[in-house]
Amino acid sequence: MSYTGPPLDPFDPFGAPQPRRSPLRRGLTVALAVLVPGALVGWLAYATFGPDGEGDGSGSAGAATGTASAPRWPNVGNGKSGLAAPSGSTDAAPSDSASSGAGSSGEGSLAGKVVVIDPGHNPTNVEHTAEINRTVDIGTHSKECDTTGTSTNSGYSEARFTLDVAHRLRTLLQQQGATVKLTQDADRPYGPCVDERARIGNAAHADAVVSIHADGSGAGNRGFHVILPGSVRAGAADTRAIVGPSKDLGKLIAADFAAATGTSPSNYIGGGTGLVTREDLGGLNLSTVPKVFIECGNMRDSKDAALLTSGAWRQKAAQGISEGIVSFLRG
Repeated sequence: MSYTGPPLDPFDPFGAPQPRRSPLRRGLTVALAVLVPGALVGWLAYATFGPDGEGDGSGSAGAATGTASAPRWPNVGNGKSGLAAPSGSTDAAPSDSASSGAGSSGEGSLAGKVVVIDPGHNPTNVEHTAEINRTVDIGTHSKECDTTGTSTNSGYSEARFTLDVAHRLRTLLQQQGATVKLTQDADRPYGPCVDERARIGNAAHADAVVSIHADGSGAGNRGFHVILPGSVRAGAADTRAIVGPSKDLGKLIAADFAAATGTSPSNYIGGGTGLVTREDLGGLNLSTVPKVFIECGNMRDSKDAALLTSGAWRQKAAQGISEGIVSFLRG
C-alpha cells in the first residue's frame, strides 16, 4: 500500500521549497510514516490469515467487504491432516478438527437428524477369527458374527478403507449439523457382530444408516453398487416398514456417488442400475430404520483398486455418499 500523506522531503517533487518544520514536528512525521503503514500491513495480514496463521486464499477481499470468506475444507493428501496414511494408500483422511464446518453453506441444515455410519468389518478382525466365526441369528437364518473383509492385491484392507471413508463422511455430515455415530471406530478388538451393528442404528433412532464396504469380486468386474433391504418377515427380522424409505435413500446415494466420483455402476451385478436387493444380510434384516449398504468398488480389480487406494478419490466417495444422505434427510 502506498503512503498518501504529506511529502516527507522538505522540497516538493518540482523543487519548490517548503516551509521548514520544527525538529520535533519532523520527528513526529517520521514516526507516523513508519507506524501507520506497519499497522495497516499487520491488520491486512490478520484479515487474510486469521488468528491461526493459515491463509485460505480468500484473504483481504472478504475482510475489506465485510463478507465471510469461503469455508475451509479438509486438506486431502497434503500430509497435514494429523492422521497417518494407511498402508497402500496415497493420502490420509482429514481429522474432524481439520474442518469444523464453520461458515459452510449447509451448516445447521441437518440439525436434529441422526446418521449412523457403519464401517464394514474391523481392522483387527483377522486377530479374532474364533470370535467372528461364531454365528448369530439374523431372522431368516444364522450367519457369521462378522468377517475379515477383502483387500487389494497390494494388501490394503477393506476394513481400513471403510474406516477412512467413514471418517471423511462423518466430517462432512457434521458440517451440515447432523449428529453422527459410528458402529465402530477401531476402538474394539473385533466386530461388532452384524446383529449388533443393526441394533446400534435402531437404538440411536437413526434417520439414516449407511454401511460402507468394498467388494472382492474377480478382476475385470468394476464399479459400485448399493444394496437395499428386501421385504423380510422372519423371526426377529421385519423390514417391511423400511423397504420403501431405504430404497429412496439408496437411489439418492447411487446417483450422487456416481456424480461425485465419476465412476459407473457395477458391470457385474445390478443390471447397470447400481442397485441390488438382498434378504441375506443381518445388518439390513434386523434394522428398524432406513438403511443401505454401499460397495464402493472392487478391490480385486486393478483399476478400481487404484481409485480405492487414493485419498483424493475416497474424499469424493465420502462427498457422494454425504450428498445422497443430505438429499434424503431434507426430503
